[in-house]
This record gives sequence, structure tokens and C-alpha cells, in this order.
Amino acid sequence: MGTRGREIIGMDVNVLLGMLNQALADEWFAYYQYWLGAKVVAGPMKDAVAAELLQHATDELSHAELVAGRIVQLGGVPVLEPKLWYDLSGCGYEPPADPYVQLVLEQNIRGEQCAISTYDKMIKLTREADIVTYNMASTILEQEVEHEEDLQSLLEDLELMIKRYNR
Repeated sequence: MGTRGREIIGMDVNVLLGMLNQALADEWFAYYQYWLGAKVVAGPMKDAVAAELLQHATDELSHAELVAGRIVQLGGVPVLEPKLWYDLSGCGYEPPADPYVQLVLEQNIRGEQCAISTYDKMIKLTREADIVTYNMASTILEQEVEHEEDLQSLLEDLELMIKRYNR
């Protein structure tokens, strides 16, 4: 990392690196949860849901790239061992043990809601202290909010379809 780039951070860089590595672990879990969910999802609307999950997986991988890049810019080291993701994660991982489409959507909505909270906290902490991380977190937050909306819309469509079918 450039010396001046680190000097302009108005907060403890090690605290920031900890937050970023937590977010990185969460992004890897989100990527895998979406990717795997797209492979195993079953039930009505599974094709539409699988396509959305794969798109979200791609976005989560992009978020991991951004976060890892910022960690390196700050002179840190991105978490090196996947087994440490469980220890670092703030959102955790919910395997799609029951692949029914409604349950997979609900799991991923919970994941997005946690990610929204994570990046909201990061934005609040970096707003005055680190404009570069603030801008990155704002970009990611915008996409996480969109993901939540996409998934909730699919869930609403599924519920309407089931309600109509059960009349």
C-alpha cells in the first residue's frame, strides 16, 4: 500500500481491515450459497429463481474482488484460509439442505439483509474516515439492496402463484 494512502485513513486501519476481512468471508459464503442454491433449487419457478441466483453469485464474487482489493490497498492480507471464514463471518452460511424454492429464497433474503446491515455499518464508520472504503461499501450496498428486492419479488410471485393454484 502507498504510505500516503494509509496515512489519510482517519481510523484504526487494523479495525478497518478486520471489518473488511469479515465482509470478505461473508461475500465468499454468499457466492457459494447462491451458486449452490442455483444448482439444487427445486419446485415452481425454479428456472427463474436459478437464473437470479446465478446472477447474484456473479455479483457476490465481484464484491469479494472489491473487498480483497481494498484490503491489499490498505496493506492487509485477505483471509487466506477458507476454514477461517466461519470464524470471521458476520452473516454465516445457510446450506440449502432443503432445496424447495421458497426456502432457498428465504435463506438468501436473510443473507442479503445481513449484508445490508454489514455495509451500512461500514459506511457509517468510514463516511468521514476513509472515502475510498466508503465509496466501495456504498456501491456494494446498492447492489445488496437490489438483491434483496429481487429475491423478495420472486418470493411474492411464488406466493401469489401458490395462492391462486390453491383456490
